[in-house]
Formats: sequence, C-alpha cells, structure tokens
Amino acid sequence: MVEEKKQGSGKQKKPRKRSFLRVFGSVIGWLFIIGLTGVLFAGGAVAGYVTSIVKDEPVRSRALIEKTMNDNAITGFAYFRDGSPIGQLRTEEDRRPVEFEEIPQIVKDAVISIEDNRFYTHKGVDIKGTARAVKERLLNEPVQTGGSTLTQQLARLTFLSRDRTDNRKVKEMLLAMRMERFLSKDQILTAYLNKVPYGNGSSGYQVFGIKAAAKGIFNINKLEDLNIAQAAYLAGLPQLPSSYSAFNGKGEFDEKAFKRAIDRQHRVLDSMLKEGKITQAEYREALDFDIKGALAPRTQKAYVTYPYLMMEVERQASDILAQLELEGSANDRKEKKDEETPDLLTGGYRVYTTIDRTVYRTMRAIAEDDSNFFPDSEKGVEQTGAMMIDNKTGAILGMIEGRDFNIEQMNHATQMKRQPGSAMKPIAAYLPALESGAIQPASVVDDSPIILKDYSKVYHIPKNAYTGYRGLMTARQALNDSTNTVALKLFNNTVGIDNAWAFSKKLGITTLEEKDYSAATGVLGGLSRGVTVEELTNAYSSIGNKGRFNDAFMIEKIVDSKGNIVYKHEVKPEQVFSEQTAYLMTDMMRTVITNGTGSKVRDTYKKFNEIPIVGKTGSTQNYGDVWFMGYSPDITLGVWVGYKEQKHVLVGDQRKHAQSIWAKIMNEVTDVKPELFPTKSFEKPEGIISKTVSAYSGKVPTALTDRFVTDIFNAKYVPTEPDDGIAKAKYITYRGVNYIPQEATPLDMLKEQIVVKREKPIDELIQELENALKVMKGERRPLEYYLPQDAKKGMPTKIDPRKDDGRAPTPPKNVHYNIGSGAISFSASGSPDVVGYRLYKSVNGSPFTHQGQVVLADGNYVFSGLGSDGLFASYYVVAVDVAGNASEPSTIVGTGAPGFTTSEEADPEEDLGTDEGLTEEVPDDDLGSEGVTAPPAAPGQPTITATPDGFTAKWSGNAPEEDVIAYNIYYSPNSDGNYQVLGTSKSTDYYYVGGPMSGTFRVTAVNSVGESAPSPTVYFEKTE
Repeated sequence: MVEEKKQGSGKQKKPRKRSFLRVFGSVIGWLFIIGLTGVLFAGGAVAGYVTSIVKDEPVRSRALIEKTMNDNAITGFAYFRDGSPIGQLRTEEDRRPVEFEEIPQIVKDAVISIEDNRFYTHKGVDIKGTARAVKERLLNEPVQTGGSTLTQQLARLTFLSRDRTDNRKVKEMLLAMRMERFLSKDQILTAYLNKVPYGNGSSGYQVFGIKAAAKGIFNINKLEDLNIAQAAYLAGLPQLPSSYSAFNGKGEFDEKAFKRAIDRQHRVLDSMLKEGKITQAEYREALDFDIKGALAPRTQKAYVTYPYLMMEVERQASDILAQLELEGSANDRKEKKDEETPDLLTGGYRVYTTIDRTVYRTMRAIAEDDSNFFPDSEKGVEQTGAMMIDNKTGAILGMIEGRDFNIEQMNHATQMKRQPGSAMKPIAAYLPALESGAIQPASVVDDSPIILKDYSKVYHIPKNAYTGYRGLMTARQALNDSTNTVALKLFNNTVGIDNAWAFSKKLGITTLEEKDYSAATGVLGGLSRGVTVEELTNAYSSIGNKGRFNDAFMIEKIVDSKGNIVYKHEVKPEQVFSEQTAYLMTDMMRTVITNGTGSKVRDTYKKFNEIPIVGKTGSTQNYGDVWFMGYSPDITLGVWVGYKEQKHVLVGDQRKHAQSIWAKIMNEVTDVKPELFPTKSFEKPEGIISKTVSAYSGKVPTALTDRFVTDIFNAKYVPTEPDDGIAKAKYITYRGVNYIPQEATPLDMLKEQIVVKREKPIDELIQELENALKVMKGERRPLEYYLPQDAKKGMPTKIDPRKDDGRAPTPPKNVHYNIGSGAISFSASGSPDVVGYRLYKSVNGSPFTHQGQVVLADGNYVFSGLGSDGLFASYYVVAVDVAGNASEPSTIVGTGAPGFTTSEEADPEEDLGTDEGLTEEVPDDDLGSEGVTAPPAAPGQPTITATPDGFTAKWSGNAPEEDVIAYNIYYSPNSDGNYQVLGTSKSTDYYYVGGPMSGTFRVTAVNSVGESAPSPTVYFEKTE
C-alpha cells in the first residue's frame, strides 16, 4: 500500500534543508561527547595512576591523625639538688612544644606569608600554587617553588619520608586533604610550628619547633618577646634549615650560613609587607634590627659540660621508668606495655637529682687536675672513682666518674667493678663479728698463718702486707695494721662465709656470685667480679648512720611534661646492726687513721678538730687497686685509684693516692659546703663502757696477768671470765717452739716463766705448716718465716720431740774468747739431741767448775758478761743432750789457756755472735774429708741482693768442695768491727728473712779442723 500511495500521487517530493543552528548544535554535541570521553579516559588514567601510588599507603583514621598531631617529642632536663639545671638530657634535638594560645600573631603572620599565603582558604592543596610549581618545573625556571601548603609539609613531617619524588608528592596531597577534613586550621598551624626543624641552636642542638628555636637561637623563653625581625628570621629557616643555620653542631657561629639566613629573612619581610601584615615603618625597622647582635651566646651542651653526670642521670632515670612500667597487676603491666609511652629523652621529663652542684664541681676539679696523679705511661691513664653519700638519707651528693670522658667513658663510681682488697674487712668480718659479740676491740686475736686449700697450689698460706706474722694482738690493732690473717680467720671461722656474705648483702653488696660463697679469701677482695665504689661506699655509710642502711640513690624525683610527679624516692632505713656495734666499729677505724695504715689521711686532712673522720684503707695483691673508705657523722666518701687493667700495678706514692684524693676532697668540700657537716662528734650510744682486760686473752685480769689493755666494749659483751691466756710453766725450747721437757732433761736446761695460751698452739701450727709446705706448689719460704714473732712465748702442749741417741754428744766447735768483751762464742755441736751448753771455768790452774751459766740449743751461742777474770782464767764448753749426757770438753780458751797470746785480744772479729736466722744445722757426721789438716781458704767476695722481705747473699768458695762443711755469715750493724753470726749455710748462698736494713757482711768457711779467714767485706743497705 505504500507503494500504491507513491504511485498515485503523481509527483516526487524534494528533501528539506537543515537549518544552520541544527547543524552547529549537532557538531557541538559530538564535540562534547568526544571531549567527555577524553576527560573520562584521562581521569581514569589519572585515577589508575593515583591508585597504583597509594595502593600500599594505609588509610589513616581520624583518631590516629589527631593523636599524631598532638604527640610531640619533648626535650627533657636534669637538675641539681638545688633545682638549678644540669642541662638538657642527652639528645641531639631540642623540642619544646607550645599551645596555639602561646603563639603570637606576628609569628603566625610571618610563617603564613612566606610558606602558604592562602592557608586559611584552601582545603589542604593550593591549586594555584601547585600549578605554578608544575609550570616552573616543566619550563625548568631558575627559581622553583615547591607549591606545598603548610598542611602538606606537616603531612610529610609526620607521616611520610622526605624523599623528593612524584609518588611522595601525590601521597602528600591526598593526606593533606584528609587531614583538613579532621583538623582545624589552628590545629594544623600549631602542629606545624611544634614539629618543623629550625637548624642548630647556640649550644649545637638541633632545634625543632618555634619555642625551641626562639630559645636556642635568640635565648628567648617566651614567644611573645620576639620582635618582627626575629619572627621573620625564624619563619625563613624551615625551608632549608641546614643551609640557613647560623650555628653548627658544636654551637660555633657560621658566617656564610648566617648571611643566607638574612637574605631569607628579607624575603619573609617582603612577603609580610606585600600581604599587609606589617606597615612600611615596621618593615624598615625590622630591616635595621641587629639580628647578629641578638643571637644567643654560645653554650656547651650539657653532655659536653657534664658528660659523665648526664649519662648517669639518663641511665638511672631510664631504669626507674622501666621499673615503673613493670609495677602493678598483670593487666596493668600489659596495658602499660601496649601503650606507646615516650622514652626518657623525648618525653619531656624533668629529672631532679640529689647531686650537689658545688660538691660535684669540686670533686670533678680534683679529678681533672693532672698534678694529683702520676703521668700517663705505657700502663695508660691512672684512673679514679669516688662517691660522696649523705649518711642519713643515702642521697648521693657528688662523685668522680673518671679522669677524662674523652679517654674513657665508663663511670668508675657506679659501673666499674674492682676487687676491694682490705676495704672489705670491716663489712664482711669485723662488723658481723662485733654484732654477734664474737669480738670486741680489746679481744685478743692471733696473727699467725692460716692454711687454705688452693686448687692450683694445693695449699695457700696468705701473707700480710708487712713482713712475717706478729702473733697475739688486739682486734683493734689487727684492723689498724690491716692484718690479713685475722680477717681471714674471722671471715672463715668465727663468722662463717655464708653468714658474712648474708650480712654484707644487707649493706648493699650486690655483686656476689655463686662461687664467691666458696672463696676463702673473699674478705680480702677475692671476689668473682669485685664491687663498685657506690656499693662499698654505701655499705660504709650505714656505719656512719648508726647501723641503719639506706640504699644509695641519685634520682630524687621525675616529673612528666605535664607536671605530674611520676616517681619520688622514699628513704626507707633498715637497722641492720646495733648502734653499739656501729660505734665500736667507728672507734676502731678512728685509730686506723691515727695509729694505722691511714697515715696519708692523718698527715693531709686539715680539720680533725672541727669535723671528726674515721676510715679504712684497702689494696689488692701487688697494688693493682687502692681504696680509702672514710666517713664523718654526716657523710661517707669512698675513693678508688688504679689503672684500666688491674695487671698494671701502682708503685711508690701511687699506693697512697686513694688516701690523698680522699683528703683533698674533704679539705675542699668542708670549705665550700660547711653546711653539709653540722655534726661535730660521733655520738656515743648507751651501752658502751670502758674496761681494762688482759692483753693475753681479752678477759678479766688475774694475779698472774702482767700485761693489760683498756678499751671500750658493748656492755652486752663485757668479759666476765678470768684470764686464761697465760700460765706459769717449765718448758724447753726447740727450733723456736716451747715443749714439755722429757723426764731426763736436766733442770738447768729448763725455763720457768709465764707462757701464753693460744687458740692454736705453736706446735700444732708447725705440724700443719710442715705438712702443707711438703706439697705446696709455687712460692715457699723456710718454716721459720711462718712462725709468729711471739712463738717462743707459747705454752707447751707437746713433749720435746728430740730423741736420745744413746751416746754422749760431740763437743761444741770453734770456741773463741774475746778478752775485750769478756765473752765466749762457739758453734753448735753436731749432735741432734743436744738441748743446751754449760760453761766451765778454771782460774790460775784450779779445777774447772760449772759456773751455772747455760745457753740453750735455740739460744745465742755466746756466754757473755764474764767480766775481767784477770790473768790465767780458762774456759771450756760442754754440750748436754736430752738424757742429761754431757760431751767431752771443748777446746780450752781464755787468758789461762795453753798458747794464749795477746794478739787474740785485738781480734774482735772472732766474736761469732748468734745463730738467729740459722737455716740448717751442721750435723756431727759432716765434718769434712779424711786427711784435712788445716782450716779452709777464705771465701770470695760476697754479693747481696734485696728481696721483698729480706736479702739473698752469694759468694764463691775457694776451698775444695769436699773440705768445707759449712759457711758462717757474719754481720756488723755499725761497721765497727763488732761482728756477730747471722747464720750458717752449707752452700755458697744464703737467704735471710726479716733481718737488718744495712750493715757490713762477710763470710768464713768451716771444715773439720777449723774456720777460715774472713772473705772481703761488703756493705749492704736495704731500702723499702
């Protein structure tokens, strides 16, 4: 039908023309569609690019953003006990946050003008600024701006790295827009001004935040005190703080950087003027302001001025904060652990110490004065550590941590552990013994050898600092002389090691280890690690505090950034021992200084009459360490001196340096801080009385007592038993020991006098010594060296061990008569069972009769005091053995002797003296070879060498070896020809213990016929 209609019309219609507007609209439509498609495509590409950049970036919550903005690292400070600052806690940064209200308008205007002049109108990203920055970069223009807003800079500071990459820029922009959603402009500006870096301050610290910058660069504490010039100067620094910083890391002025900073300041002022923030007059005034003159003066960083102290403050304060984190219930601890608590250095803590600024500076000055020490050597630097503690509270008032922080950073007062030597004796031996009543100052103790097990040497026999062993003495004297044997016996036997260390722990000795409980020499300092100056000084301070122990402390309180006290030390004294024990110990240590080893303190401390002091010395073996621990009623001061390595020993005057440093500190501190020493005497408590007791036993004297000692006692432990330390007895002496005589021993060979009882009889001691010396490895001395000086006064407990050999003894040899002195000397009989010698006399040919004079086998082989018997007096000597058998007469001597000539009178050198120091008797059967008809030739020139406790003599033997049976060593103390026998040796050397300090020596050789002429003489002078 359609087709029919077409045909039926008869005419074909012409197409209509489109109008211009319809065509134009169509074109525009298509262009829009194409443009939109392009935009969508580009947007998708951009979106994809952005998505690829931020796909790993976390989406930060509002809470996290707000918390991060409010979290600011805050600089902490430490203070002396008077509240004056020690300085900023050890960090390279100085941060001091402010609130928005504290920021003056001029500072805000300066920052916004130069950094982000559309800050209050954009939403985190400034499109114009960004476009400008893109154009500058594409065209590589000479001056390029970052285009970052303050919000973007803050995002970068707090959440992003500082790498200059396009990726970071995109993240920065997106994060800035997110931050603007959650934070106000004021919050953003405040956070920026608290976190942005400003370069170095005048002390060299890197300053962060506007408040730290004002303080560090202009020494201005309140921001409101900044003028326009200063505000503009500070506002310009964050762009390039390292280039614009007028100070370097040491606080030194940098002229070039300062000029760059001034140029930047001018740009800031220009921007402020352009933005209408300042007037033309204010602009000109700011340009004319002398910024350089307003800069803060250079100051040292606290850890440059007080490096040791700052490190110690930080160490102890950090430990306290860590301990606080662990306190409370398990849930509390978990919550605290989960919290991101700022650490000490960035948490804005104020740490208040007990350190007295004047005391500390005084002590440091002494440590840094090289004249107080030996020069540096291959041993290194002579070091010292010291600490002063308030007795009543335990507060640490001052310390010496070392000589020079640049040489060694270890704190020698709190961290170093060294063997305390004899300074441990009062703590681990005398105090617990006094407290238990086992000893009192007048108690009699025995300085005789103690034999200890030693895994390397089998046995160990400790020695004293002085030569030999002095025998019975009072406990006070033992402490005065720092007698090792007495302290060891108290520690091992009287108190017991376990009890001694348990007592010491209560006084703050904390460095003990398991093996210390089996260390028999621990009381002499033989510990696994040793002790610190702090803990040993702390222990002594309990004595000055009347037996009350306060744990030493240096941190008084810690205050957080908001002013809350998070820690405050509480003084909690514990009465470890009685006031009476403390007073007795104090009085004993008083005489350590006045009469004992503290001689250097006695000679150099200046205020005995004003401020009483007491103390104790300490030194380790070979003087690798020396100590002095001393106290007044108010303070305790402990000093150590030594080298970094203990193998480097102190010599000469160095061994007294701990005492001299101690006295210097006390002399100066008492001058500059007299208020620390208000107490003028050690207060005597009730229950202290004075009593006279026996010097033999420390008990109540009896009619037999002839030696006494008066001293103070704890009234609880005053002795009531009678003196049982002495008795009257008949005895005989053999090799320096008293024995009960055998029944047949002649009465004239016995002594009857007062003898001394001792806890361990000498004969038992000798048996123990002989057994130990047989197997002991290493250094060993002759038995005689180990016998105490009063061994011959000991009460006998065993029978004389000499056995009768069934025959008469041989007569004594080498009998000589000196007409000038009227004395007869001789050499011992060779028979081993001889107990003594009798003298027989004949005048003018009369029969020889016994004169009643006796010389014991252990005595001097001289009959003296004969006087002038006139002409024709003759003598001989016989030896007597344990069975009473007498020998044949010796050679007859004297003016009436056959062949006597006056030439003998002029030969005083024939006075052969004594056998003291005799190391070996010459047996009777060792009398030389057959066929010997003349005395031997004289020995060659002797040489004498000093040893620590005696000397060694050597010479050459000029006679045939088989001829000589012994050598006699002669000594004249005054070089006056009055020689006496010092000893006898079977070889060409001789070792002598104790003996003379100087004199003339010579040697003779002896054979079966007689004695040789003397060797050449040698003068020997022994020095300390």
